[in-house]
Amino acid sequence: MRAIIILLYTLLTTACSAFANDSIPTLSPESFLQIVKMFHPIAKQASIQIDKAKADLLMARSSFDPVLASDGKNKLFDGINYYQNNSFQINIPTWYGIEVQSGIEYLTGGRTNPQETSGKTSFVSISLPLAKNLLMDKRRAVLQQSKIMVTASEQEMKIMLNDLLIEAADSYWQWAQSYFVYNMYNHVIDINRKRFEMVVASFRNGEKAAIDTTEALTQLQTFEYLQNEAMLNWQNATINLSGYLWKDNNETYNLPFFTIKPNSRIEELYDPVIQPELEPLLTSAKLNHPELLLLKNNLKVLSIEKKLKFQDLLPELDIKYNQLGKGYNVLSTATKPLFDNNYRFAVNFSMPLRLSQGRGSYRSVKLKISETQLDFNNKELIVLNKIKYNYNQQLTYKKQVNLLQKTYANFKLLQRGEENRFFNGESSLFLVNSRENKALEALLKLTETAIDYNKSIYILKWSAGELWNF
Repeated sequence: MRAIIILLYTLLTTACSAFANDSIPTLSPESFLQIVKMFHPIAKQASIQIDKAKADLLMARSSFDPVLASDGKNKLFDGINYYQNNSFQINIPTWYGIEVQSGIEYLTGGRTNPQETSGKTSFVSISLPLAKNLLMDKRRAVLQQSKIMVTASEQEMKIMLNDLLIEAADSYWQWAQSYFVYNMYNHVIDINRKRFEMVVASFRNGEKAAIDTTEALTQLQTFEYLQNEAMLNWQNATINLSGYLWKDNNETYNLPFFTIKPNSRIEELYDPVIQPELEPLLTSAKLNHPELLLLKNNLKVLSIEKKLKFQDLLPELDIKYNQLGKGYNVLSTATKPLFDNNYRFAVNFSMPLRLSQGRGSYRSVKLKISETQLDFNNKELIVLNKIKYNYNQQLTYKKQVNLLQKTYANFKLLQRGEENRFFNGESSLFLVNSRENKALEALLKLTETAIDYNKSIYILKWSAGELWNF
């Protein structure tokens, strides 16, 4: 698929600039949106958000990386060797707040700390929280939250793409409509120019009055004026459309006005699709809409935060046991019972008497959860109502297009009948022009409604949170 899109984009960037005709390729909305999705800076920024979240996850994992450390100290003063102390140790953090350490140490000198052991020693130690930080601590919370944020960044990417593509789709269909209107006036002007020439010829033959030539010329000039406006609208729409077209090297691409045209016939402009069922759309949105999933991820993050803040309500009760060994082989003492010999043991306990900080932070995060839950409920209702609204719009536009197609066909029939009566001398050019104007109004309304219908297809996907993956 990527190779096909790149090939299409190469065709787009190398196509010769020429006047629009049937030999020039058509830029379909699907191909256009694929180009936007692949090359637009916002689309690339959306992907970068995921990479940034993965980088944050990697940093969070660093809290559980083993750490190798060494320390060397030596003091010699006034010819006295106070001490020489070299140590090497490895610290291995594990889940549930347990930390394991192992190391060797060499200490010698005449002025050493009497609490320290001279010579070669080794140790293996384990520290364990028995209350606070047993089930949750900051590093575990950060790691779990970072994992969730990777998923959240994917949802943010989908939201960014969803909004980008609906804006691009709207720009595309404005461009298509402006070209169709411009092309329509070209066709109408050709017809009116021939009619004007026929009326002038009939006047010279004495078959028509002079006022008829003025009537025909006025109609022609009116359409030429409208054609100029349509040309301006198409040029501006082309400029707007070019704002969504980028090259793979992050350079902008200016779409020439006559390089690639949209469909120019109303039969091609309106392509009805099978109407999706409403209930599956609503169910899918509840489960998969990126904005709702993002809020669910926020609730998960706050749930972890709640567990972390609950730890502040518990007392600190930490124990640490060191198994010591003479020499560098601590395993030689590992077979002896604990607390028998060659060990160091510590117990630390502390607890705020009022727990003010713990109670305040825990209450605060609970309020944040309630606030986010209310936000989720409100957002879910907005999303579902938006889907229903756009679903009804699509149904209505489809019915209106079918009705306007029949209306336009009837106006064209009346116009042809009036033209035949005029050239048979049974009607006036004023009535012909009036019929033509009515037919043209119907065609313009049909075009506008067909464009609105095409937009509604993409708007419905956007409101359901599915346009990013069209």
